[in-house]
Amino acid sequence: MDIFRRVLRWLFILFGFIAGLIAAIAAVFAKRLISPLRQPLWGTPADLEMPYESVTFPAADGVRLSGWFIPAPAGSPRQGATLVLVHGWGWNRLGETATDALANLTAASPVDLLRLAYSLHKDGFGLLMYDSRNHGESGNHPPMQFGESESQDLLGALAYLNGRPEVAPTRIGVIGFSAGANTVLYTLPQTNQLQAAIAVQPTSPAHFASRFGTHLVGPLSKAVIPLTELIYRQAGGRPFKEYRLGTAASQAGKTPVLYIQGVGDPWGSPEDVQQMAAATPNPSGPLLVDATDRYDGYQYIINNPAIATAFFEQHLPE
Repeated sequence: MDIFRRVLRWLFILFGFIAGLIAAIAAVFAKRLISPLRQPLWGTPADLEMPYESVTFPAADGVRLSGWFIPAPAGSPRQGATLVLVHGWGWNRLGETATDALANLTAASPVDLLRLAYSLHKDGFGLLMYDSRNHGESGNHPPMQFGESESQDLLGALAYLNGRPEVAPTRIGVIGFSAGANTVLYTLPQTNQLQAAIAVQPTSPAHFASRFGTHLVGPLSKAVIPLTELIYRQAGGRPFKEYRLGTAASQAGKTPVLYIQGVGDPWGSPEDVQQMAAATPNPSGPLLVDATDRYDGYQYIINNPAIATAFFEQHLPE
């Protein structure tokens, strides 16, 4: 009997430890969803000798946003053609430093959007880089909603650009990364001001959550992800399955959308992006690129900016 009680006691301790571990992991994940950890800015366009102006403007629903406007180079044959860069979840307008504890746990690697901006600027484009709500130096409006509410930020960015004399309102394009790519897809049905869009590794939230959880915590994800979703919903979010990227993509209108996806992405997948592309009225791609992790897909367009330049050159003609 003493042995039985001892075993039972240790089983209770073990189950309690596992339950506590699940709750702790879910709480960390949910907090990052509801109010992402803010990364401070670590540079400016001046570091790459690009002229720029610090700007603030309201999102379409009033949230204060901060960013930089980088005018096209003097004498550029593409004067007026302007690109908006929309960063991913947990990043800021400069990209991702990949230095915090969760980044180390997930084997994240740095993403340098300023380098992409430099290449596009050299190719003659004007640019707007801004921090999405709940990120960088922009205002709070939790929870993060996988691009749905963040579409109000991009609509605000377009309204801001319409007030700048350097910008041709009929020659505006956008590049979105991850949740920023989701933002692009959610925005397209709400405006005809975007003449071309590049969506780099958009992900359906339910699909992403399942693969992200499995990649990080293995079998525990079957308990961690539902608990994370429950906490997220208590903070005002919706069930992950109710964020339907394919439905948004199907309403993108005539805007050409180039999809880019890494084939070895453990969090997203080519199948998910192919379904979005199939639903899009005017898709290009998806361009499936070699990747051993999620970050290889982001790096592809940064390392190959000529692909973006050629795409926008075709769809933002003089």
